[in-house]
Amino acid sequence: MYILGISAYYHDSAACIIRNGEILAAAQEERFSRMKHDPRFPAHAIRYCLQEAGITIHDVSRIAFYDKPLLKFERLLESYFSYAPKGFRSFVMSMPVWIKEKLFFRDMLVGELTKFGITRKEIESKGLLFPEHHLSHAASAFYPSPFRKAAYLTVDGVGEYATTSYGIGEGSKMQVLSEIHFPHSLGLLYSAFTYYCGFRVNSGEYKLMGLAPYGEPVYKQLIYDHLITVFEDGSYRLNTQYFQYEYGLKMITEAFEVVFGGPARKPETKIEKRHMDLAASIQVVTEEIVLRMCRHIRKVTDCENLVMAGGVALNCVANGKIWKEGIFKNIFIQPAAGDAGGALGAALAAYYLHEGGERPVELSDSMRGSLLGNQITRNEIQRLEERHGAVSHVSRSEQDLVEKVAKLISDGNIIGWVQGRMEFGPRALGNRSILGDPRNREMQRTMNLKIKFRESFRPFAPIVLAERVQDYFEFTGDSPYMLMVAPVRADLRLGEPRLRFESLDAINEVRSTLPSITHVDYSARLQTVDQQRNPRLHKLVSAFEKLTGCGVLVNTSFNVRGEPIVSTAEDAYRCFMRSNIDYLVIDHHIFAKTEQPAWKDDDTWKKEFVLD
Repeated sequence: MYILGISAYYHDSAACIIRNGEILAAAQEERFSRMKHDPRFPAHAIRYCLQEAGITIHDVSRIAFYDKPLLKFERLLESYFSYAPKGFRSFVMSMPVWIKEKLFFRDMLVGELTKFGITRKEIESKGLLFPEHHLSHAASAFYPSPFRKAAYLTVDGVGEYATTSYGIGEGSKMQVLSEIHFPHSLGLLYSAFTYYCGFRVNSGEYKLMGLAPYGEPVYKQLIYDHLITVFEDGSYRLNTQYFQYEYGLKMITEAFEVVFGGPARKPETKIEKRHMDLAASIQVVTEEIVLRMCRHIRKVTDCENLVMAGGVALNCVANGKIWKEGIFKNIFIQPAAGDAGGALGAALAAYYLHEGGERPVELSDSMRGSLLGNQITRNEIQRLEERHGAVSHVSRSEQDLVEKVAKLISDGNIIGWVQGRMEFGPRALGNRSILGDPRNREMQRTMNLKIKFRESFRPFAPIVLAERVQDYFEFTGDSPYMLMVAPVRADLRLGEPRLRFESLDAINEVRSTLPSITHVDYSARLQTVDQQRNPRLHKLVSAFEKLTGCGVLVNTSFNVRGEPIVSTAEDAYRCFMRSNIDYLVIDHHIFAKTEQPAWKDDDTWKKEFVLD
């Protein structure tokens, strides 16, 4: 049985295809459309998934959408009526869209699907399923996990009504134990500070997390005093007089600005000490609430395993705190924890809960390293070379390839590394990555300013051999999806820790023998690499270790600021030629920048990516 899962119309549209519970393919629409966080119907992603599965739309047995649009519409109306006449302008702007698209959503969805050559009658006979938003999140985390039984926690902005949910998954069944409902939302509280600090909501939250270590949590008590009441079990209520997201066009009210000392920072203006402290404060509050939830969940479920999804599950600093406290023996976090992963969760919920599918007896992490996207073919590389006159050298073998690339990295070169299937989710996990030497003290600054064209304060993540992680970091677990933060080992640190930073220039200070991946608080966002999930990447890091004695590389996503991660050979070559990447490696082909024809382009494209 093939089931097609779809998420769309909010942000990060995606599609996936499963066969009898096995995940065959999954991808975000943005990777094909080249529009970051593309919310539109994922036609390209669906087409890819069907092609990867070797089927047509006629072979699909069920189609599942990741939430209930009519229930969401009901919540929206309730919010506007509750605050009337406040929010009238927002109401007038949003209602025509909701009435035209969302209220008649089923008909619109069927209409999009008929473009694949299927009739409305056939679609209705297959059955359209609409699991609730947080059920889709929970299913995306539990069913691919290696656990027969686990507690689950999902936290995000809002689905239909739920903003936070926890329960138990066992075998093929899932049970909801408790939910917190809109307008009380930890995700939206974090997004309010994202907005207040001048970053874009739904994409800038990770910037706020990266900014937090520069600050001190001096506003923490103000947050507790004015914005949120937290109970012993981790449940909470927001003071809604400080927020407008229920009915307005902004996240916050003037009362919020009064409490925190002024108006919101305008995007692209200078980041001040106050913004660092605000970031630190909301980050600490978020961590404390999530930890309190986890302690309660462990107590009431008596489960030693935890699975997580929802946008807040991408807060890898909070995840690291959960792991460090040892509340659960094992933790699995869905690598596509945001709305894109809802497509996967909807399909899995349809198979296991609606169709009564049975999970395999032998369980493992069935996300396949989250390498579920398209793979570049030799024909694509050949067409690229013919189109641009591009010059490459082909390695004789995989071992020859990794040894050559390891040597290039050790010599200070920055590598665009494109191998195998594209990652599903927001992180580049070694198949669409930019790689560098973590020992190079200039690597962080060079990558940020000359390659990514982004803010200089943002840290880079290390990829480390799974068998060597304890040699470099205070971490004993598994972090294959770059969703855990851990400290660099004390014996690798240089200098004394500082608790206060007056400016973002602090990032340029050398703090360890791995300066390019050590953040200002001596932390790093880890990706452990093993031979099972990504054997070629493991071989590359091993070759680098053999050459240098260092089993770590710098890894960042292969894109420039505001652009989706590269998907095709054409995407990769264009990004390579527009930036200061030294070498591009696609499969066994190595392209040296110095050997390529002059790139006929100007810098006007950068303007597209200013406000990511």
